[in-house]
Amino acid sequence: MRGDDNQQDGMFSYVSAEKRVPSDHPLRPVRKMVDEILKEMSPQFAKLYSEVGRPSIAPERLFRSLLLQIFYSVRSERLLIEQLEYNLLFRWFVGMEMDEKVWNHAVYSKNRERLLNEEIAEGFFQRVLERAKPYMSDEHFTVDGTLIEAWASHKSFRRKDGQGKPPGPGGEVNFHGEKRKNQTHESTTDPEARLFKKSKGSEAKLGYLGHVLMENRNGLLVQTFLTEANGRAEREAAMLMAEAIPAGKRVTMGGDKNYDTRELVSELRGMNITPHVAQNNTNRRSAVDERTTRHAGYEVSQRKRKRVEQVFGWMKMVGMLRKVKLRGIDKVGWLFTFTGAAYNLCRLRNLMAGI
Repeated sequence: MRGDDNQQDGMFSYVSAEKRVPSDHPLRPVRKMVDEILKEMSPQFAKLYSEVGRPSIAPERLFRSLLLQIFYSVRSERLLIEQLEYNLLFRWFVGMEMDEKVWNHAVYSKNRERLLNEEIAEGFFQRVLERAKPYMSDEHFTVDGTLIEAWASHKSFRRKDGQGKPPGPGGEVNFHGEKRKNQTHESTTDPEARLFKKSKGSEAKLGYLGHVLMENRNGLLVQTFLTEANGRAEREAAMLMAEAIPAGKRVTMGGDKNYDTRELVSELRGMNITPHVAQNNTNRRSAVDERTTRHAGYEVSQRKRKRVEQVFGWMKMVGMLRKVKLRGIDKVGWLFTFTGAAYNLCRLRNLMAGI
């Protein structure tokens, strides 16, 4: 017999969100780790708020919701709030009651400077790293950089002195035949973005350079770093991240051909770090000779270093960093570090489950 299509305006539920989420759901181990980390950071959060006044949205809830935005590739904070309205899984992860009112999306913008900054993101990242240490190598690393496209168009890249062709109707700008350089031009939308070409044959884009240091055993991120886009940024970032590696034992650092320079190789060897960078023999002599390449470990590092491209792929496709929607190096740097922490959480969950 066919059932009736009854329309209900109201509904009482006696099943909590905790019971609705399956016990083997992938977010459960992530939620446990995140709760422990945020509990450790609670004293740091307390210093950022006044002891009097109207209570704010709990910073722990903001962080959990932003992690969901990364995990599920929610493209905007407005859509994230919409999901929190009716998605029971999202409500459970954030820690909200079934019928609790959701905050306005503007809360995220209001907390950019106080709470959602690079210092807090780095603290969160380091606490994730502490839990990942049993799965990490302390001897073999890989460094690499990627272009993070800025939220600015080529039309916004105009002369600093105000000369040049004025924009036409609708803001259209005809820049054909005009030599545009970072020294003479800047974006009116994001002045800190730089016009940069990542490789020969590719188009120049306005953006930033994101750098990571990855350990080679399981592909976990050890450090993240964001700089302006220029030709020396990758090598300079590699030096800064190499200095943070604990001294005491000889380690290796892999990299692509862009890191094959005499200056970088010499500096790394002086720091007791063996440079396992790819040789660049195109119309030049490589700074890495047979003293390094003859060892079997060099070949292993060259295989392992390609894993960093999987990290960048996840951060750009899942974490939506291909074209970042924040402006300014500080805000983009916060998001890059926070997305790196989210990647480590996913990777750590799989490692703990034996996947």
